[in-house]
Order: sequence, then structure tokens, then C-alpha cells
Amino acid sequence: MRRKRRGQPIHGWVAVDKDIGFTSTQVVGRVRSIFDAQKAGHAGTLDPLATGVLPIALGEATKTVPYVMDGTKVYRFTAGFGEARDTDDLEGRVIASSDIRPDDAAILAALPAFTGTLSQVPPVYSAIKIAGVRSYKKARDGDGESPPARNVEISRFELVDRLDPDHAVFEVECGKGTYIRSLARDLGVRLGTVAYVSELRRTLCGPFSEKDAISLDKLAESMLSATPQDTLLPVTTALDDIPALAMTDTQTDHLRHGRAVRARRGSTIFVDANKLDALRDGDVLCAMSGEIPVALVRLEGEEIQPVRVLNIEGAHRPSAETE
Repeated sequence: MRRKRRGQPIHGWVAVDKDIGFTSTQVVGRVRSIFDAQKAGHAGTLDPLATGVLPIALGEATKTVPYVMDGTKVYRFTAGFGEARDTDDLEGRVIASSDIRPDDAAILAALPAFTGTLSQVPPVYSAIKIAGVRSYKKARDGDGESPPARNVEISRFELVDRLDPDHAVFEVECGKGTYIRSLARDLGVRLGTVAYVSELRRTLCGPFSEKDAISLDKLAESMLSATPQDTLLPVTTALDDIPALAMTDTQTDHLRHGRAVRARRGSTIFVDANKLDALRDGDVLCAMSGEIPVALVRLEGEEIQPVRVLNIEGAHRPSAETE
């Protein structure tokens, strides 16, 4: 007999303003408890030292997490010059030091080298697996080795404040997989010194920004007098950049049962031909039944194939007023 899942079938997104000291997993657990939700997950890990925007997906929204993780991220961080640390952040032990403190002119001259497509070596203390073992676990066991380099995209890297000779504040706009700790470390090396991250805050994660974010305490307080519909953002928030296609009742039924929908003109079941003319085979779309997302689908020749069916009908959803 299949065990009934604990919690309520609640679907949507909430952007948490994560406080320092919490792991991303701890935040997910707290949000799931606040909503009494059956299922929850996060989009983009934040280290315990980091604060800021941590999008939490509830219910069927967890199926859209990859689209948030693939989105643009913006971070504001403080680099400490003159010390290198084994974790590349404030929590690590000092492993090297330097008397060199770069001036603003040197920093500004170095920044262009860190935009575009870069080959970046992640920190030894990271969750990347090496031979099946998390890198940070190997490092803690005294068997740490540098993870393999990977390409990352950085579209903007700016100096925004100089607190004192030892500290500078930067803002970075980047793509998936970028390690800010590695960026600070590598910037220090290029400037002829050593550096680490002393403070880190994420201000944007995909479609979620600081203005959307709420602290865990305020979230718990708000749920004392509100409903999930009043608090959550829609599942489709994660799909802002994905074209939406309106489905008929017949098409909706086909997709919900995992069946393809005929798409082109002249078909017995069709969608708006004008929209289809602008799309290409392989494009991912969001099939909608009114205001309810039905499935993530892919255009393949004469058909729309379901990729991920979203089982939202009849469950808790954000009201139209919140959309």
C-alpha cells in the first residue's frame, strides 16, 4: 500500500531573504514546515556565510527549478586583501598572507579580464564531486585537491565601494555555476596579492530579486494571518522567459495524460499558428489552461510533446490578484 505523503499539496514560489548562518537545506526545511507543504526545494545554493535571495519552490514548482538555476545571478561581495584562506571565505583558516594592498586604479584595470567566458577553478571547499566524493568532504579529511576548471559566464564585474585599504566591495552579474569565492581569490592573484570573500549577498536569482524576498521570521509571521495563495508567487514565475501557449480542454487532457498534441495548421488539434511560426523545433514552451500551467512541452515537428506535466489542478494555487 502506498504511503500517503505528509503535508498539503501547495504549489508556488517564495523568495527567502536568507540570513547568515543558515544552510540552504535548513531554509528549505523551515519553509516547508511553515507552509505544511508536501514537497519543497531550492534554486541555487547559498553558503551559510552568504545572505540574500534564495528562491524556494513548493510542490509542482520544484519541476521548474532548473529554469531559475539557469538564470542570471547578481552578487554583492566584499573582498579582503592580504590573506588567503583555505575555504576562500571568512570561515576558513589563513594559509597565506601578503603586504600588498592594491589601489583603486589597479583594481579597475584588472576587472575587464574577469568578464566574458572564463575558465574558473571552483574552491576546494565546494560541493563538486571528485571521483564520486564531495570536494569539501575530501578537504575536511585532509585529502583535498582542486576540482577541475569549468567555463563560467560573467557579464558584469564592478567596484562599487572601497571601505579601507584591506577591503573593497564589488557587484557581479554572472551565469550558472560561478563561484564568487574563486573570483575573489583569482582577482587577488592578478593584483599581485591574495584575497578572500569576507561578506557575500545575492541580490538577484533568475526572476527573483531583493524586492521579492522575505525573511523566514516575517514569512512565519505572515502565515499566521494569511493563506498560501496570498503569500506564494505562481509556479509560472520561474518561466518568465518561456513562451506560453493556450490549450483547449481537449489539448489539456492530452498533455495531462502524457500524450502529444498536434500543432501545425491543418491538424485536427492545433494551437495559434501565428505563435508557432516564430518558434523552432526543440523550443520549450509552457502549455496553459487559462491561468493554470499544464505542462512544459517541446515543439517537435508537427507535434507538441510533453516534457514535464504539472499536476496543479484542484490544489492550492496563488490567486489571480497575486499574479
